[in-house]
Amino acid sequence: MISDATSAPTPLLGQNDVPPVHEVNAGGRSPFLLTSDHYDRLLPHALGNLGVAESELTRHIAWDIGIAGVAERLANMLDAHLIAQRYSRLVIDCNRPPGAASSIPAISEATAIPSNEALSAAAREARRREIFDPYHGRINAAIDARLHARRPTVLVALHSFTPVYAGVARPWHIGTLYHRDAILPRLLLQHLRAEGDLVVGDNEPYAVSDLTDYTIPVHGEARGLINTGIEIRQDLIADQAGQRQWADRLARILREIEATLRAEGLA
Repeated sequence: MISDATSAPTPLLGQNDVPPVHEVNAGGRSPFLLTSDHYDRLLPHALGNLGVAESELTRHIAWDIGIAGVAERLANMLDAHLIAQRYSRLVIDCNRPPGAASSIPAISEATAIPSNEALSAAAREARRREIFDPYHGRINAAIDARLHARRPTVLVALHSFTPVYAGVARPWHIGTLYHRDAILPRLLLQHLRAEGDLVVGDNEPYAVSDLTDYTIPVHGEARGLINTGIEIRQDLIADQAGQRQWADRLARILREIEATLRAEGLA
């Protein structure tokens, strides 16, 4: 809240709140730059529980269940840099354009988020300034540094999805998401389908667009990077064993794809 035209805005994050950006292997030499927009489900102390029951805050509406374990292991296996965002998507969704209705949702699926209703412009700006901007600023800075050093950079945005949505079962084990650039998604689809035991989504269960997504359009497409989103069904990575299995599988596949991209002069 802003008390007058000259006063500084009241901080959202206090001394007991952790920084929004989490990084693994910042010096990694892989061409893959990994991101995780919905890595965790933390809430700023100033916001309490957003008026939402704890049982709701452990669901997919609050974060991408299981993706943290996959992302961390994958970063270490590939020697890749991972940039992740710790706060719940219910505070501000870091894969939505600011200003979109889904950026700070008043309802997520069928769950009301009372603290997100009728927010002031100053409250919205605080969430963007202290959570959204530092996260995307760090991704942007990492890409700047890599391009300045003439390092090949391939953006992979990691997510998980629910096995059932709005009462409809989703058959896919994993999906690759893209919009304008299909170089990496085509290779990923080819390798995933060759596994023989997977139902693979081609822009399923979601498709990327400028209206519904931020990370791929802004950091991938606008920067001219080869890119893809990866969505893993959350029941497959809900425990450590599943997270290890999927990280191991993706590490093997992405190494094979890296060799192909290098051979084609793209990485």
